[in-house]
Amino acid sequence: MSTEETNGFSAPNEDANVAGADSTESAPVGQAAGQSENNDTAPGADDAAQASSEATTDDMSAFEDQVEDSDLAKALERIAAVEDQLARANAELYNQGQEYANYVRRSKEAIPGHKTAGQDDVIESLISVLDDIAAARAHGDLQDGPFASIATKLEDTLKTRFELERYGAAGEDFDPALHDALMATTSADVDHPVIGQVLTSGYRRGDRVVRAAKVLVNNPE
Repeated sequence: MSTEETNGFSAPNEDANVAGADSTESAPVGQAAGQSENNDTAPGADDAAQASSEATTDDMSAFEDQVEDSDLAKALERIAAVEDQLARANAELYNQGQEYANYVRRSKEAIPGHKTAGQDDVIESLISVLDDIAAARAHGDLQDGPFASIATKLEDTLKTRFELERYGAAGEDFDPALHDALMATTSADVDHPVIGQVLTSGYRRGDRVVRAAKVLVNNPE
């Protein structure tokens, strides 16, 4: 085979190779064109996505408005009502606590007065007994003996434990706050009202009169 035949036989291969090479080299150009077309359509897709997002946002806003107008509004009303009831309950509880505290304070302050009042009731019931003891002593019936001892002990106990004191004697100045004048006479021996005679002894606890003394008063002429 000659060189030309050889060359003539191999030439198509070379041409084919060249053609293949051209096609190979031209492929990226097509791909680039496709990519260029894809790049040209990208902005439109972005606009569609943005429009879809805006539509979703509008739908959510409408839903929230609807909920706010119905269930949410009712829930807020119930919360407000419960808060109002709680505030009223707290205020009522506070007032009751203050009333109880004031009651306890007043009760503690009144205890001494109630105690004194109870003692006074007992003492007043014993005053008639003390009058009988004083009368028996004045007549000489309590000079000695067991009853005289009991009478003295009773009087001493009332004086030391309850500050009960018998008062009223002839010759003392008349005091309307301490003495009840049942009778009155005039006397040249006095220049102001004085007690001429004690008809019934008086009793007092400290500065408080339990029973005023009943007396006869001598007034100046």
